[in-house]
Amino acid sequence: MNTIDPKTLGKIAVLMGGTSAEREISLMSGSGVLQALQSQGVDAHAFDTADHDLAELKRDGFSSAFIALHGRHGEDGTVQGALELLGIPYTGSGVMASAIGMDKIMTKRVWLAEGLPTPRYVRLAPDEQTVQRIAQVPGRLGLPLIVKPPREGSSIGVTKVIDAAQLQAAVELSASHDPDVLCEEFIDGEELTCPVLGEGANARALPVIRIVPPEAGYDYQNKYFTDEVQYLCPSGLPAEEEAEIQRITLAAYRTLGCRGWGRADLMLRASDRKPFLLEINTSPGMTSHSLVPMSARAAGISYEQLCLQLLQSAALDA
Repeated sequence: MNTIDPKTLGKIAVLMGGTSAEREISLMSGSGVLQALQSQGVDAHAFDTADHDLAELKRDGFSSAFIALHGRHGEDGTVQGALELLGIPYTGSGVMASAIGMDKIMTKRVWLAEGLPTPRYVRLAPDEQTVQRIAQVPGRLGLPLIVKPPREGSSIGVTKVIDAAQLQAAVELSASHDPDVLCEEFIDGEELTCPVLGEGANARALPVIRIVPPEAGYDYQNKYFTDEVQYLCPSGLPAEEEAEIQRITLAAYRTLGCRGWGRADLMLRASDRKPFLLEINTSPGMTSHSLVPMSARAAGISYEQLCLQLLQSAALDA
């Protein structure tokens, strides 16, 4: 990697906080990024989008933005669109890829159209969340199954439904976070994640991480606030399985038109070792528990280098 002169990067805003359900995680990510950039001599400043109007970025002479926002109004194309209008380059994917990637149902539609493997699903629109319609879902997807909001992250509002009697409550929980509800076939196997850096033909997959959750599962609390989850990187998977997961992840990333960086979450089915794409994160976490820095470290890239590299890749769609 080329040595980056921090002085050439100008005045940088680290966008963090915001108004989504993932605000707390975003503040943790943003603080880590801010500290890393400042430690490398970058003129970086915290910018909480819940407290400041984005127009202030132009007024105050910021040259680019590092997006450390997660969830709605940060990862869904809205902030990206505003930055496009302001002419301020930003890290990560552009408007379209961010918007599609934030919506798990739209993402699945694109992946399925391209022949990429993703679990079978049923979408329940607000007018379809009736007792009769909900009762039909296990017949289509089997049990257990997963119920989750299609436009939230960090395992918020997610339920693993073991018994059909749990389904109504699971749908109601999911619908409290998102009008649409995504019911998804449960893939029994190993949970994996694979980050990507770069754009187009130059994008490269980083080492795969195998996630071994405690009995309680890989929920919001265990993701961010405990050390109960084991993250294995190197993954310990056979080389050909790791290569196939990286290949599918790169295809998924490129198909959506992602750039800068991202991270795909996958399941590796135990019965036949087939990988399935669950979702893509276009603004991944950068906390002490986060997975992109862990994978980058295994590839010889420090947290500080990663932040600089991502900042250097800041761009506009047009």
